[in-house]
Amino acid sequence: MANRFRRCLIALSALLVPVSLFGQANPPPPKPSPQAADKKPQVGPAAPQSRHFPILLILSGTDPVWSARIGMKGPELLERQGYPPITLEPGEVSQDPAPMTWTYHAKDTATGADVQVHMVREPCMVGLTDTKYTFRAELDHAQIGTLKGCARIAPDQFPEFKQKNLDDDDPEKKKPGPPPITNFKPPVAVAYLDPAGRAILKRGAQTHVVAAKGSELSLSHDGKRLLFTRDDPSGGHTILLFDSSTGKTTELLRGLVQEQQAFWSPDDSRIAFLKSDGAVSHVWIAPSASPGQAAQLSATPVNYLDGWADAHTVIAANADSYLWIADDGGTVQAISAHDLCGPDFLASTANPVRVSPINPDLLLVSAPLLKPPSGSPTDPKTGYGSGLFFYEIRSKRRSPLTTPDVPAAEGEWSRDSIQIFFTSRDPRRGPVVNRILWDGSELKRYLVGSSLVVGQ
Repeated sequence: MANRFRRCLIALSALLVPVSLFGQANPPPPKPSPQAADKKPQVGPAAPQSRHFPILLILSGTDPVWSARIGMKGPELLERQGYPPITLEPGEVSQDPAPMTWTYHAKDTATGADVQVHMVREPCMVGLTDTKYTFRAELDHAQIGTLKGCARIAPDQFPEFKQKNLDDDDPEKKKPGPPPITNFKPPVAVAYLDPAGRAILKRGAQTHVVAAKGSELSLSHDGKRLLFTRDDPSGGHTILLFDSSTGKTTELLRGLVQEQQAFWSPDDSRIAFLKSDGAVSHVWIAPSASPGQAAQLSATPVNYLDGWADAHTVIAANADSYLWIADDGGTVQAISAHDLCGPDFLASTANPVRVSPINPDLLLVSAPLLKPPSGSPTDPKTGYGSGLFFYEIRSKRRSPLTTPDVPAAEGEWSRDSIQIFFTSRDPRRGPVVNRILWDGSELKRYLVGSSLVVGQ
């Protein structure tokens, strides 16, 4: 094994430092002896043209912040700050007519979009750092656009190349995947409904049974206060507040409050909710310290509320579109349900949309899957499946998070956006909350229950 590894390193070194790649001058040929000069040279086959190209590269840029990996076969991973990583399927690589210039081709495995990486061997600087890189790099993604940066050869960041010979000998051996995500921590505070429908607040080792019945949970960002909705005998709904520091529940709003989740603003200073006048519903905003001072945000009638996009904007929806409504009551952005959901998911504004806590351009959408594969779980009434997908507003890139064999609804972000929690409902076993990382890995059962929301 050790000899094989040494041979692999020697072969890799030959690829990484070819004479033609680094442009080193070839030593002058030895002068022929007088006897050799009298002999006619033998005619042989034409010398092969060098096709060497850089491998095992790390690319990076700062405007915006991004990085990419080029492995043994080509581009394999694209990462952008604030977005889930994109797995790439390597394609052809070619040396361009210009000297020391290469073009790599790849595909976005989630969307099928074309990706090209252009590499030029010349000194390059990333941002304001003093680190010098060997290559100038430019990555073109058909949906995202052009990302510019630099690159360097970094075999130390590709431990999988050590297994190359073993993998070549055993084609059935699973190839190494992208580096695992490790920079995340479990939430400190969550709230959910247990199988009996009780509202539960769990903060660290402490668990509070907040109410025997409740719905539409919303947990403050400090994880200490829980909003929930309770049905009134009169047919209306009441929003209540549970404070874990006192153990008391207080009635905040009563009347024609819609059975829609109330949402804390990012700084927990305000609460957004829907209120009906008997005919139409509107978004209302209340100071969390004095809910009696609630006021209508906008005259725009809406059917659903999906939370806050930022400290000054909420997301609501009418029958056709999702609306970004600002503090002044104006609509600053609208996305139709059809454009958001695309051809694979049911286009409905009833689909919950959640904005990433770290990136307002990134949405998490829970929606029915129109044509689930045979054998995957489906709704017995509609025949639809269910799943989660990401939607990037600027690029309009839509990428699935869960697979059709995993029924997924009520998706919610962790505060760091790396973890997503969702509810799976099994007719025999009841509801279960699962957790998955935003690259689609590490799927596991989190707890028995449903409708989980994350506070801290």
